[in-house]
Amino acid sequence: MKNILIIEDNEDIRENVAEILTLSDYKVLTAANGKEGIEAAQKYKPDLIICDIMMPGVDGYGVLHVLHKTPETQNIPFIFLTSKSERSDFRAAMELGADDYITKPFAGNELLNAIESRFRKMDVMKKSLTPDLAGLNELRQTLDSKKTLEQLTEESNTNVYKKKQLLYKEGSNPHYLYYIVKGKVKTYKTHDDGKDLVMDLYNTGDFFGYITLLQGGAYKENAETIEETEVATIPRKDFEDLINSNPAIARKFISLLAKNVADKEQHLLGIAYNTLRKKVAEALVSLQKKYHVNKKEPFLIDISRDDLATIAGTASESLIRTLSDFKSEKLIDIKSGKVIISDEKKLANLIR
Repeated sequence: MKNILIIEDNEDIRENVAEILTLSDYKVLTAANGKEGIEAAQKYKPDLIICDIMMPGVDGYGVLHVLHKTPETQNIPFIFLTSKSERSDFRAAMELGADDYITKPFAGNELLNAIESRFRKMDVMKKSLTPDLAGLNELRQTLDSKKTLEQLTEESNTNVYKKKQLLYKEGSNPHYLYYIVKGKVKTYKTHDDGKDLVMDLYNTGDFFGYITLLQGGAYKENAETIEETEVATIPRKDFEDLINSNPAIARKFISLLAKNVADKEQHLLGIAYNTLRKKVAEALVSLQKKYHVNKKEPFLIDISRDDLATIAGTASESLIRTLSDFKSEKLIDIKSGKVIISDEKKLANLIR
């Protein structure tokens, strides 16, 4: 049973709202003013708070401000219930972080619909959504957004790029969010000595270029196709409208698309401290995890030795020598220049 806190100084309204919620199988807590409401919220951690704005002492804005400063209460859904109906009042409430705004007088079903909608949105925020088009569409549809990201992608320009074609350069300004319809892309940095360091790998169904859009400024890396690749470009404004349409969308979008940060850090640490054999083994295993879609068929790593060397963070000569050793040890096979992992388990054991 969901627990809802009502903060309202008008006794008749407070009791009326409490009755509506109780009849709808919610557990109800009440507070007659802002101070009592803050104390009740901090003590009971309700699932949702309904709060009046105009109250003596601490008003509704003050209640929301205090609760948002405390980690234990800052994520509790918050709905303002008020007679203030000016657009400026609504905007002030939403800028403070309120989740909804209901004006008095109101119908019981209007209040219940707002509560149920908020709980549905909270449920989807707790889901583990995939960081691809399907996961983001599920998020947007649940949060009642105007357009799905799929629609944005379908309406965007789609281009086919040849192998090793540059999509954007380090230092250039971002104009698009990129989505891979089909193919593979790598992002990398080029050091002063001319050596490349692969920062990330992207596959069909992945977005890239989003970190720079979120942070602002210029690209800190280059993006290049690994094979012939079809890419959809979503204009920056559409992307910004997407994440600005609802703070919850922005938080989840960032979470979905940045969930590989820990893996990236681990990969860079591995490049810095792992032995040569570990570096090459990790590169091969990571490529298999990323790109081996059809498990019934053997996985062929069909990229240049230079690209594979940059992924492993080593020189091409060292990579070729290590691949030869792995082949002698029957960890891999090489046919027509393509690497086939023969013993995935043993190869993975080299990384541990």
